[in-house]
Amino acid sequence: MPPSSDPLAPLLDLPGVPEAVARARDAVVAVHNHPVNRRGWPAGAAEASLRAARASAALDGVPLNAAAPNDPAAQGGAELTTSDAVVSPVLAGAVRVADELGRLLAVWRTSPLQALARLHVVAAADLVPAARHDAELGRPRPAEGVSARLRLLADLLTGGTSVPAPVLVAVVHGELLGLAPFSTANGVVARAAARLTAVAAGLDPKGLAVPEVGHLRHAPEYRSAAAAFAEGTADGIRTWLLHCCAQWEAGAREGTSIAAARA
Repeated sequence: MPPSSDPLAPLLDLPGVPEAVARARDAVVAVHNHPVNRRGWPAGAAEASLRAARASAALDGVPLNAAAPNDPAAQGGAELTTSDAVVSPVLAGAVRVADELGRLLAVWRTSPLQALARLHVVAAADLVPAARHDAELGRPRPAEGVSARLRLLADLLTGGTSVPAPVLVAVVHGELLGLAPFSTANGVVARAAARLTAVAAGLDPKGLAVPEVGHLRHAPEYRSAAAAFAEGTADGIRTWLLHCCAQWEAGAREGTSIAAARA
């Protein structure tokens, strides 16, 4: 695709963004090259997915100790299941979403809006009253512009841009946070969509990094950077891109700690 036809290409001209992208990529590559992950990466990916779900729920206000005593996350376990009882419906939804991501990867690559709807159904099943399930679950809000912006995002995800994966991941994440296309659970959905994009676009093909933990540890910065991105200014977009790339570095360190614990 010629650079002039790529709507995201100008983002690579923002100061510091190419360097931040390179650092994020290198950090995630190092996690994949860890000897433990070369031998048995699925166990590391399961633990990373669970930590991501818990951090995502915490970013939406769920206490980190909200899981029931038998929740493996509270004990550092790597096994991800949806049968563990949890106190918070937000956390329950985030754990279900984590379990769903692998099954949605192929759909995300070809029909991202269909996958996005499924993410919302899974994330918000306990948050939307049963009487409104048909009207709200998986259905974008009827607000003006929501459907059009989702279609533009889908175009980017299905070949409409050739920017490096960290930039695309950040744009998907920020756009879904700012747009808030559903009635609820938009934060969990946005972070899950970013995770899917990272796998599909080759930034983190095995899902071994946990940038959600970085976002949580810098939650005020996360929220302010997301708000800056939503304003649409060059400075605001740059702030968000740099924040997201930095958290992929942090997420790679989290992934390395998971591998080291399994060594």
